[in-house]
Amino acid sequence: MSSPSVAVTVVIPSLDDAEMLRRCLEHLAVQTRRPDEIIVVDNGSTDDTTAVGLAAGALVVHEPVHGVLRATARGFDAATGEIIARLDADSRPAADWTAQLVRGFDADPTRAAVTGTGRFYDCGPVWRFIGRYLYLGGYFASMGVIIGHRPLFGSNFALRRAVWTDARERAHIDDPHVHDDLDLSFVLGTGVDFDRALHVGVSARPFDDFAGFRRRAAWAFHVVAINLRERGWLQRVGDGAAARRARRALRRRDAVRR
Repeated sequence: MSSPSVAVTVVIPSLDDAEMLRRCLEHLAVQTRRPDEIIVVDNGSTDDTTAVGLAAGALVVHEPVHGVLRATARGFDAATGEIIARLDADSRPAADWTAQLVRGFDADPTRAAVTGTGRFYDCGPVWRFIGRYLYLGGYFASMGVIIGHRPLFGSNFALRRAVWTDARERAHIDDPHVHDDLDLSFVLGTGVDFDRALHVGVSARPFDDFAGFRRRAAWAFHVVAINLRERGWLQRVGDGAAARRARRALRRRDAVRR
């Protein structure tokens, strides 16, 4: 008899994003492998975010203090699944998204965290190309060099609950000007796997106005600065290499046991 697969909790922070959230929850409702738990974090919304979450059967928790990392942390703390997955309200996961997450974690006991990329919708082919290869591609490439390992992408990632418990005390939860995915990427004690088969659609809203784009960029520089002050780049690169060696050793021992 095969052992049961890991339990998955999906956490979705939302601030005044009820209509996008509704579509995201509709995509989760038709997964080939349904999540075991869905948590919507209402981050002080004034729209129907809470009602939309409840109507879809999600657990709704409230975090009145604005801040995406604070909201994410509130959802992660409430999660009961061994695997905690993270979507944005505007994420549209492919029908096999949860199943792909489970396959990856079931197949590799050493996997601590995994991320995928996104395909932009509500825009033309030029912006889709820019979004995927320059915006997201540039993020993965540049932050990978700075952090010392691949970064998480907030619209599409998952990690083991034990990893979150370990990383939580180092995360800058009280800082309202941090990207949760980037900050968690810095404070994780291990690397991040990349799964090309982990597909989600993401809104092209980042390209709607320059002010919003500039704010996101400023937050990114802020996250990089505060984390590099705490732990320098060379030390992070060394830590990343050590974590990869330790994981290879775990895989070898696991292969011997099998």
